Amino acid sequence: MPKITERRRDNQQWMLDWIIKTTGRVQNFAYDNRVVPKEVKSYAQIHRLADKHGRHVVSIAEAAEKAGHLDTAAELFWAASEHYREAQHTIFEDDNPEKIYLHGMLLECFDKVMQYAKHPIERVEIPFEGNYIQGVLHMLPGRPKAPTVIFCPGMDMTKEAFIDALNHPFVNRGMNCLHLDGPGQGTSNIRKIRVTLDNYERAGSAAIDYLSDREEVDEDQIVVSGFSMGSYWGMRLAAIDKRVKAVATAAACYGPKDAIFEQASPRFKQVFMYMAGIHDEDEFDEFAAQMILDDLASDVTCPALQVTGEYDPLAPLETVLPIYEKVSGPKELWVIENDFHNPRNRPNFGGIDFFGFLADWLNDALAGKYEAGHKREILVPEHGEKGPYVEQIEGGFSLPERVGKKAGLNDVQLGPAGVKS
Repeated sequence: MPKITERRRDNQQWMLDWIIKTTGRVQNFAYDNRVVPKEVKSYAQIHRLADKHGRHVVSIAEAAEKAGHLDTAAELFWAASEHYREAQHTIFEDDNPEKIYLHGMLLECFDKVMQYAKHPIERVEIPFEGNYIQGVLHMLPGRPKAPTVIFCPGMDMTKEAFIDALNHPFVNRGMNCLHLDGPGQGTSNIRKIRVTLDNYERAGSAAIDYLSDREEVDEDQIVVSGFSMGSYWGMRLAAIDKRVKAVATAAACYGPKDAIFEQASPRFKQVFMYMAGIHDEDEFDEFAAQMILDDLASDVTCPALQVTGEYDPLAPLETVLPIYEKVSGPKELWVIENDFHNPRNRPNFGGIDFFGFLADWLNDALAGKYEAGHKREILVPEHGEKGPYVEQIEGGFSLPERVGKKAGLNDVQLGPAGVKS
């Protein structure tokens, strides 16, 4: 396996270990809930302790299955798959036997989820540049022809993760949903399909080709969603493939990547260097500097929704706004008041999972609700009324505008001589 060059912040691993021990999180430290098991005191422990918890849940799932309690078994296998998703993500090496085992357990657990779900779910193989991209296709009960969402997961997600497979918000709202393990993600990592500057959107177009041949898919109603780094990839796909009829993405990664790779948890850079197959940090920095939407944002001509946290440390608001302004089609920007990178289960959305709001917006887009020239920016209140149904924000998102004050220096601040540099 290739040797991974030590990254500049790797010599402070003790600090990340301490934060993991203290917070139970490997990233997004602004949130209070633990992600890794409470026994974890260092990064190196995560995958084995997550496996221990996963095996425990699987044992209960298998007992429920044997007893004929199949709905319970499905929920347990779904929970176990999340343990294994997190476990396999902590290892950044090709051909590592522990990573292969953990990823294999993720697939095995999800096999059971697919078997017992109330709606049809298929694991699919999509031809892509001499190999195959693996996806998971969720379909409506009875498999009628329907609008279909291509979902681009984030860099720490896989096609099995996050969107509830047993209570799927897109399926519940009348849409099929294809989750991709795009280049650099999940099964693509195992197959050594690396992410490049432009191959994720090519994989997305290959997915549209594949879906267009499925009887269950209305090929004239294909839309895109994405979460976290998937928001960046989803917007790129919408820009380059005009078969995409609308795009709705969240947990913004639209702007420059300095914040996510240089200021946030070192985990992000560790993961993405592996996903890209780049083992020299200087080379990766040159690569990351080109991961921008500035050149493509104006090519997004379909209805586009962008959702970002007011204080997202991975994509500061001042880097999101210029990308939003460049989008040339009907568009909306939702800024989540007092939130960071993950809008799921936040009070701004009534405490429920977030993806249903994206599904509603996409359905509205397909129904023709957003005409040319549509432009709406809102601040989704943390504890106020109406959530994302709030009225258009007046002025802008800066503090003076929000409280109704005129921006700029007043006479007292200027003084008799004015401000001099």
